[in-house]
Parts: sequence; structure tokens; C-alpha cells
Amino acid sequence: MICTRCGAEFPDDKMICPICGAEVQIVPDYNPLDDVLAQEVKGSVEGATRRIQTDGVRRYRRTAMTQNVNSTRILRPEEMDRIRDGRQTGTRRQTGQTQQTRRNTGEVKRARQDTAELRRQRKQKRLEAAKRKRRNLLITLFVILAVIVAGIVVVYQNSYTSMINKGYREIQSRDYTAAENYFKRAIVKDESRPEAYTGYAKLYTDQNDMESAENVFLSAIESQPTNAQLYQAAIDFYMEVEQPEKVSALLNNCEDAGVLKAVEKYISAAPVFSLEEGTYEEVQEVAITSETGGEIYYTTDGTDPTVSTGTRYTEPVLLQEEGDTEIRAIAVNESGIPSVVSSAEYTIEFPIENAPIVNPPTGQYTEPTQITITVPEGYTAYYTLDGTTPDPSSSSTEKYTGPVDMPEDAQTIFNAILVNDQNGKATDMTTRNYITTE
Repeated sequence: MICTRCGAEFPDDKMICPICGAEVQIVPDYNPLDDVLAQEVKGSVEGATRRIQTDGVRRYRRTAMTQNVNSTRILRPEEMDRIRDGRQTGTRRQTGQTQQTRRNTGEVKRARQDTAELRRQRKQKRLEAAKRKRRNLLITLFVILAVIVAGIVVVYQNSYTSMINKGYREIQSRDYTAAENYFKRAIVKDESRPEAYTGYAKLYTDQNDMESAENVFLSAIESQPTNAQLYQAAIDFYMEVEQPEKVSALLNNCEDAGVLKAVEKYISAAPVFSLEEGTYEEVQEVAITSETGGEIYYTTDGTDPTVSTGTRYTEPVLLQEEGDTEIRAIAVNESGIPSVVSSAEYTIEFPIENAPIVNPPTGQYTEPTQITITVPEGYTAYYTLDGTTPDPSSSSTEKYTGPVDMPEDAQTIFNAILVNDQNGKATDMTTRNYITTE
């Protein structure tokens, strides 16, 4: 199909010219010779079937050019020649138009080819420009990323975490001076965080200097008494070096409620004794309790108890020995933290009776008489008949179980004592001198 506006050739199924954009109107092919022949034939037929009036002929002549150019009439030979010549001229003209159309079509094709080539070149340029743009963008992004990474590296190298990591690496290398420097630099950056103190203590424990390691935490806590993280770090240190007993001492000195709340699972309350310290004249029982529960261990020899050396508390401690007794106790909570040691001193002094009462009194007797000793509860009486001092372990001493017959016709020195059944102490001695005659 050929566009009537620009003459471009395009497929028949397209309704819009791809070159100029004109809308296609489909009309039959027009040949002016066909119209001439059709009009001649029609005029001949009409002329043969009707009469031609003079007026009509005149009117026809006047309007022939505008209304009816194909009126039927008999043509002269020269007129037929002109018609034939016109047909040939029309044919040649049509042939010329066809050739021109073909030339135009060729030009359109070349124009289309040039346009396609131009489009291809433009597309290629756009692709190359897009590639250059992407390449430049990637280069820019890479440069920005490199700058960011470099900045991050620089920031990290001087960060708190970097100082800590470098300090540990120096500990592994046994360069403790460098390690100390890194940990101190980290503390300067942020003195509230515990990691630097833990690393600082590590360089001392690595050298078996536990006292210096402990002082790292104690000094930090002294300057920051409300920092719960430092207390937790110190507790972890004590647990790691197997000194849990020091945890309670650390927390006993803490007065900050927030810290105590944060580490409450490590708190182990010291035991409490049910009996106040003092001197007692009777056997006593002492109960031991702890607010935080757990197990209680105690000693009665004045030494500090531990889980391995103390006696596990199961029932009240009985004080039945006369003399001084010191009870020391600890409570171990569910976290395995022993409390500080609680202690109490007790003295048991049983009262001493006066010298025993012995009857009859000293004198001379002529009739058989029995000697009696008054024995108070809690005492046992011992006596001798030869004037020696009674001694429960001596064979010459008799245990008093009832009245003793006074020897007959003799002079007898009777000595008696009372011994406390609980403490074994003896009272003063009572002496009687008996003379018997017949």
C-alpha cells in the first residue's frame, strides 16, 4: 500500500503510515478512461431509445461541461481518433505516474532505511551513554564505599571494642605493658563499661597476681558505687578464681538499692543466732537461721566454717559444757555464694554448791551411829574414812549411795565432797572427826 500524503510504501494490513502518520482511507483504484468509456456507452444507449429535442440540445450544450459530459451522440472519425489518442495519453500518463510512484517508493524505502539506520545509531549511542552512566555510577559508589569502609576502619581502630581486643591479643603475646596501655585507653573512653576492667584484671591473673586483679575492680567500684555492671564484673571475677566467699563481703559494703536489686541472686544473708551472747548457768540450745535460706554450716572451735570444714546445721546447737564456746556460721545460697561469717560467744558457768552437809557432827559416840550426806540434784557425793581428800578416780574414795556405818571403837576422819554431774567440778570438802567407845 502507498501513502497518499508522503508516497511511502507499507504493508496492506497497516492503517496508519509509519512515516508521516497519515490515516489510510481505502478507495478503489481510479482510472479516468473507465469513466469516459462508461459515459460513452451510456450515452449511446440513451440516444438510441429517445428523441433528441432542439431545446434539450441547446440546454445540453450550455451545461455539457458541468452536468453531462458524456451525452450520447454519433462521433465523427476525427473525434474517435482524439479519444483514442486521449486514452493512449492517459495510459502513458498513468505509466509515468506508476514509474514516479515506484521512484517515490524507492526513495521512501531508502528514507526508511536511512531512518532505521539513524534510529539504530541513536539507540546505540543511548546504550553507550547508559553504559557510561552505569560505569560512572559504579565507580562513584565504589569510591564512596571505599571511603565509608576506610572511615569505619579508622573509627574501629580507635574504638572501645578495638582497644579491648588489642589488649587481649597483647596478653596472649605476653606483652603486659602494651596490654595495660590498651585497657587504660579503653577506660578513658568509657569508664562505666566493665569489659576494660575485666581485661585489666586478666593481665594480672595471667601473672598470678590475684591481689592486683581484685584491686582493679575494688578501685573502680569505689569511684562508681552505683554501677551495677562493675559489681557484676567483680562477682564474675570472684566466681572464676573460685573465691565465692568474697562476693558477700563485696555486697555487704554496697549501699545502693539499685545495685543490690540487680545482683540479688548473689546475696546470701549472714546467719542469725537465736541466743544472745553472754554467760549462762544452765545448758543452752542455740538455733541458727538465714533470711536467704540455703544451707548453714558452723563450727564451735573458733575457726571460720566452710562447706568442707564446717558442720552442716540440722538442729539447734547444744551448749552443755561449762566454759566458753564461740559459734561461727555461714549460709550458702542457691547460687553457691557463702555469706560472711556470723559469730557469737557463750559462757556456761554452772553454780557451785557449798560443802556438803554431813551428819552427825564431829564428836564421841558410844552407840552405833550412821553417817549421812545431803546430796542436791545434779551432784554426786564422794567420801573417805582415812582422812584423805576424796577423788572419784581413786580407789580409796567411795561413792555415796546411802548412810555409812560409823566405825566402832575407833577414831575416824570422815571427808566428803560433792561433784557436779554436768561439769565434774567438786565442791569444798566437809570434814568430820568421829570417836567411838563402848
